[in-house]
Amino acid sequence: MITGPIVIRNIYVMMAYAFRTLNRENTEPISTEPFDHLHDLFAEILVRGINRQIKQGLHRDYIRHTGVLSTIRGRIDITGTVATCSTGRGRVVCEFDEYEPDTPHNRVLKSVIVLLVRHGEVAKRRREQLRKLLPYLEEVTLISPESIRWNTLTYHRANASYRLLLGVCELVVCGLLPAQGAGNMKLASWLSDDVMSSLYERFLREYYRFHHPDLSPKGSVLSWHYDHGSAFGAEQLPVMRTDLTLRKAGRTLIIDAKYYSQSMQSGMSGKETVHSAHLYQILAYAKNADVDQNGSVSGLLLYARTEAVKQPDLDVVIQGNRIGARTLDLNCPWSEISAELESIVRWLEDGAEYSRS
Repeated sequence: MITGPIVIRNIYVMMAYAFRTLNRENTEPISTEPFDHLHDLFAEILVRGINRQIKQGLHRDYIRHTGVLSTIRGRIDITGTVATCSTGRGRVVCEFDEYEPDTPHNRVLKSVIVLLVRHGEVAKRRREQLRKLLPYLEEVTLISPESIRWNTLTYHRANASYRLLLGVCELVVCGLLPAQGAGNMKLASWLSDDVMSSLYERFLREYYRFHHPDLSPKGSVLSWHYDHGSAFGAEQLPVMRTDLTLRKAGRTLIIDAKYYSQSMQSGMSGKETVHSAHLYQILAYAKNADVDQNGSVSGLLLYARTEAVKQPDLDVVIQGNRIGARTLDLNCPWSEISAELESIVRWLEDGAEYSRS
């Protein structure tokens, strides 16, 4: 995990990219406000986002119900009607659908609002604003945050506006469920390595999708470029899955996002170097993706910057392929973060000329 907190105003912009909801109207007002705690930032996003959703209309869906009715509605459950002897009372058991707001997405919103109100480090004003949202969710079932299965929540045109809201909810649950208290915690002790690493990776990918769709930014699965006729046991080769791949004019840049507390390793002599495993990984990606072996594929390790004195700063050509390691300082003003990400595009554009030098 990164040592030292990330500037909180940058977290929102990262999330806006990561959850594909970025637009100037939604990001600028919040990103320029001061926040002392992540809880407060998340509360503000939920207050604004849910209020907007209420005005547009909460997402509703058809929910299946079963009940004993005096008139037929939906489909008659013959087995249930016979088992309960309902016909003797002039009733039948029916299965029917109701179009209502008690959906999994709204249940998550309600449970996280309650979680933040009860346990979050949230300013009094925002806590009251959260409470005022609850009457609008009166018809929604309150569930335990531990019971939420995030991978089952799907998005489509009717509920796409929930993507950022539920992304925030997931971060809140990941941060508040562990029994660490809800005091003044830094990001480093508030979110797990896995959660922040995933957010960092998604942020990078969505940043380039938003600003540089011409580079076809996406994660991809690479094939091993083994010699013909030597594929015995090839199914045992591990999968090579890139975090981000950029392509332009016959050039390819493979970026591997790294979010670690130690971005450098120290040898027995005390010399600090790039992590061996990370370097071997990005080199394997570049060499196997460069099927024509013409140096058109480069690899870059992009670390979230730590407070360590020594930082990765590598730019070499290894057997024809440009390989680098550098950092992205998430504590800088957003304009500097964006400028650094734009410089990586130039890194891709200059790759061919560099590799020939």
